[in-house]
Parts: sequence; C-alpha cells; structure tokens
Amino acid sequence: MDKSKKLLGENRRQMIIKWLKESLIPLTGTELSKRTNVSRQVIVQDISILKAKNYPILATAQGYLLYQNEEPKTFSKMVACCHTPEETKEELFILVDHGVMVKDVTVEHPIYGEITASLRLSSRHDVEQFCDKLQKTNASLLSDLTKGVHLHTLEASTEEALLQAIQGLNEHGFLLIED
Repeated sequence: MDKSKKLLGENRRQMIIKWLKESLIPLTGTELSKRTNVSRQVIVQDISILKAKNYPILATAQGYLLYQNEEPKTFSKMVACCHTPEETKEELFILVDHGVMVKDVTVEHPIYGEITASLRLSSRHDVEQFCDKLQKTNASLLSDLTKGVHLHTLEASTEEALLQAIQGLNEHGFLLIED
C-alpha cells in the first residue's frame, strides 16, 4: 500500500474517533462519509479497523457510538418477549414511554446459537426511525427466526422504571412468563 494513502486512512480514522468522542448522538456512516469525503463502505472498513484496535465503538440502528469511560449508574434487566412483527412498535413504545432504553435484542438460533443485535432505543423518535428503516429496507426482525420469541436487555435510571415497563409488557401480553 502507498505510504501516503496509509497516512490518509490513519488521519481519517483519528478524525472519526474525535467526532465520535464529541458527539452526544450516534453518527451515521453516511454522515461520517460526507465529513471525510469518502464512500460509506470506506467508513465501514475504518470502523472495523478501529474496533480491531480495541476502540469501544458500537454500531446501532441510529449510527455509531463511542463508549465513554464514565457511564451513569443504570439498572439493567433481560426480559423474554413474544409478539407478532406488527406489534413491534407497540412493544417498543411501551418500554421507551416508561423511560427505559432497549439496549439490544437476542434470539436463539439452532445453528449459530445466540444472535444479539444492538438497538439502543430510548425514545419514541428512536422507535419511529427504527421502524421506518425496517420498512424501507424490507428487512426482517431477528424475532422472525423464532416465531416472535426474543430477549431484550433493558436499562433505566431507576429500578422502578424497569419494573413498570415490564408490567406494561405483561399487561399487553408481550412478556413470556413461566407457567
């Protein structure tokens, strides 16, 4: 590889880290590609290189985040849910309306074992964006692999918010509970 191209790539990746550190919201690959004047695919490769160098970058449905050292104290709980794809928005609204962040979704696959995808949805706006992207891309939900059964890791600033959100899921029939 040409030494000048390598230097340009390293400089670009350092700028990406700087922007991620400064940003309070996720930055999309499209946004980063515009800022650096390279294709989105180059950004995806840069993010992979940075992750391989142990930068704590998280790819979410809203864009890329850099984990900061100081995170506020949160309460976390994993819940098992089941619903139809059409009920996804309702389930997510219940959670975010209680002040809960839906950190991820996990399904059990017969070949690959657990498959987990980051969501990091914490507002109705986030849920709307997620559902719009789902519809526009015609992508399938992970829970389609398991007939609607899935796990969510939930986070909230209080245990009470978590418990109220879980109660809301139960009242709407979305929570899987032991018989």
